Amino acid sequence: MTEAPVFRVDCPSRPILDQIADKWSMMAMEVLTEPQRFNQIKRRLEGITQRVLTQTLRRLERNGMVERRVLPTSPVGVEYSLTPLGESLREPFSHLYWWTVEHADEITERQRAYDTRKSVAGPDIVVE
Repeated sequence: MTEAPVFRVDCPSRPILDQIADKWSMMAMEVLTEPQRFNQIKRRLEGITQRVLTQTLRRLERNGMVERRVLPTSPVGVEYSLTPLGESLREPFSHLYWWTVEHADEITERQRAYDTRKSVAGPDIVVE
């Protein structure tokens, strides 16, 4: 019998998942179907601040998912695009994104039902 994996604290996947699997990274990668300038990306990600988008794009660039290219324009422009590594992640991220869209109503309803049960029943007491 094979033992179930232990998701160790020092597993190398943890920091990578922390950096690429947050909501803004996933949405930014979904938006980058073609090279785009910063403000084009920002307009597509309603609610994101300039600071958070900058941090998100830098993190994705650092992890090799996004390439930043300075354009020879006046004033200087910057364009972002997915790298081949980023492209390879778009498909699974896209599946996850569209799964959340498809199931959002059901999840919201289950959250409401859970919250109602908890407010009536009171907090759980767990004894191990």
